[in-house]
Amino acid sequence: MPQVLHEINEQKKRALLVSLLKDEDSGNELEGLTETLELEISSHERINVRERQPKFGIGSGKAIEISEKANHLKADCLIFDWDISPSQQRNWEELSGIPVMDRQELIIQIFASRAASKEAELQVQLASLNYLLPRLSHKYIDLSRQRGGRYGTKGAGETFLEKDRRKIEQKIQRLEKEIDEVAKQRQVQRRQRERQMLPVCAIVGYTNAGKSSLLNALTGSAVLVEDKLFATLDATTRRFEPVPGKQTLLTDTVGFIRQLPHTLIKAFRSTLEEAAHANLLINVLDASNHAIEECFKTTSKVLSELGAGEIPVITVLNKIDKLEENGQTESLLSRFPESFAISVKNGTGLDELKSLIAKKL
Repeated sequence: MPQVLHEINEQKKRALLVSLLKDEDSGNELEGLTETLELEISSHERINVRERQPKFGIGSGKAIEISEKANHLKADCLIFDWDISPSQQRNWEELSGIPVMDRQELIIQIFASRAASKEAELQVQLASLNYLLPRLSHKYIDLSRQRGGRYGTKGAGETFLEKDRRKIEQKIQRLEKEIDEVAKQRQVQRRQRERQMLPVCAIVGYTNAGKSSLLNALTGSAVLVEDKLFATLDATTRRFEPVPGKQTLLTDTVGFIRQLPHTLIKAFRSTLEEAAHANLLINVLDASNHAIEECFKTTSKVLSELGAGEIPVITVLNKIDKLEENGQTESLLSRFPESFAISVKNGTGLDELKSLIAKKL
């Protein structure tokens, strides 16, 4: 009789989310971030906070209520949509008895689970250490049984508790030196491209707007594309011929998000700066995202911080195939002057976009 192999479905970790009632879009985004880390959402509490209290960031009564609900739901962790201080994090963990993380740590964990290249892994390690240094007594949710999660399996969690501050600071210094070396290599590669006298276009925009899909569609590449946040952490450059006889280089970059942790911006600066050295930016927006204005503002803000605010830009409204009515596309085009509507999925507008890129260059 043949042996029957049974697939064991490991139970996902369960998270109780807490966000501010007044910021619905950010709260919805928190759900997407949580699902990207492959955590199950047991409940999502949207609360009003009239005044921030130092102990928990909210009133003690509400904190007890949330802690009791987490216990009732048998949640494995609490996730907050705002930054919490190390002392608040300790207070919450003492109250609830489970790991607690804020939006910053959630994004760092996602980056850690998706880092594929040596450069990305170094950058995520640096961001993790800088974030966790003042939180040495912080509990860590065990993600070792989660698929693809480097954060819980390779020492970005519990091993921090075994090291003292001095050793962590030494590790930070070593990582900074290694990243500096990688940044120098990137500069050499950039100078080599400049000697070829080819103009550079950088695809920028909010995470999951379709940047990698656009790169693949325009260049015939096979860069990883997933319907998840932060599918791309490494800048990818391909040769591109928008019109016959006119060659350029097209670079896909890391996606942006509201409240992107400062530690990640600092660690990924050499990667993000690819946009600052481009001759033309293609800002990709998800036309089906009802928070599209916030996405546009976030991208513009980060580009300005990177010194890329003055570079010519083409604003591209992607995923128009998801819009229910043609009038919605016209409305969006009027809200974003000089924008261009496309659908990477069905190819709508791509030939016109190529002509526009050639004209801008």
